[in-house]
Amino acid sequence: MLREKLPVSGGRADAQRWRWTPATLYLLLIVATLFALVAGMAAGSAGWSLSDAPTVVWGIRAPRTFGSFLVGALLGLAGAIAQGVFRNPLAEPYLLGSASGATLAVVVVLTGGSMLGWSAGWQSPMGWAQIGVVGAAFAGAMGGIVLTLALARGAAQTSVLLLAGVVVGVLLGAIANVMLMVSPEAMRGAQVFMLGNTSFLGWSGVAALAVVLVVALPLSMRFGRALDALVLGEDTAASLGVAVPSIRLLFVALLALCTGAAVAEAGLVAFVGLAAPHLVRRSVVVPHTPLLGLSALTGGLLLLCADILARTIIAPMELPVGLLTAVVGGLYLVSLLHRRAGGGTG
Repeated sequence: MLREKLPVSGGRADAQRWRWTPATLYLLLIVATLFALVAGMAAGSAGWSLSDAPTVVWGIRAPRTFGSFLVGALLGLAGAIAQGVFRNPLAEPYLLGSASGATLAVVVVLTGGSMLGWSAGWQSPMGWAQIGVVGAAFAGAMGGIVLTLALARGAAQTSVLLLAGVVVGVLLGAIANVMLMVSPEAMRGAQVFMLGNTSFLGWSGVAALAVVLVVALPLSMRFGRALDALVLGEDTAASLGVAVPSIRLLFVALLALCTGAAVAEAGLVAFVGLAAPHLVRRSVVVPHTPLLGLSALTGGLLLLCADILARTIIAPMELPVGLLTAVVGGLYLVSLLHRRAGGGTG
């Protein structure tokens, strides 16, 4: 069967929801991703063409296209991990202070760079400025999560970990804002970072993102059944033989790795990590092992499509891709809330 017809509780008694089978959804996502990859390499400021100069297609569009997919895949995977670990469908990859940590680190580098005389634009085209900003974003994202873990004294208690993440996020965000007030020259570069941007992705970034995904995705799927047990509650998971603190710490580390790599290369891209697992759950009923893989594919496809729209919708100008995902994501959540408030099946 291509689709399964499942009864839905609530609303009208005869309400039915159609869901894809897992294999069919995998196939659809892969086919859609292949088409989107071709479209991404053809999309340019002057129109759609694959016959442009190889330096344009393979030197600029191809790494941006593949990089956008990989960033989205990492965010989708991180979102699925976060929602499983914290047993909260509203959890997202930036929950544990990674966003504020990365922002602060980037502001520090941009402020220092402006004082030394090089451009404060985010990701200078070449040289140590680019390496410094990307490395700072990754280190800051990881540092924010490490600080959250230290404040929470590990990952043993979910509620304490969440509270620590909120505290770290507010504190580091306030420090970043103070630094921007002191050095307004860094404001433009920091704003580009905070809005999310895929236009600076190169082959070196694609390689780094691919390595992280190749490590994180199989490892998270390997322990997907432990994540299923965690969703049932800590006591139930422990009774099933799951070492809860160790498994939670492993998933938090994978969450940090995925988020840090994505943020370092594309800035703070909104909505993708939150939406990808939601869209998968609305389409198919699966345990966490396939959910993680499907969420990665869905996140990659979402960001890739958003990147194509961002560079073509008002061509030859571009929109920040994070701004586009935030607007579309906000409209999606509003419509979802409206349907549920109106007694729909959601």
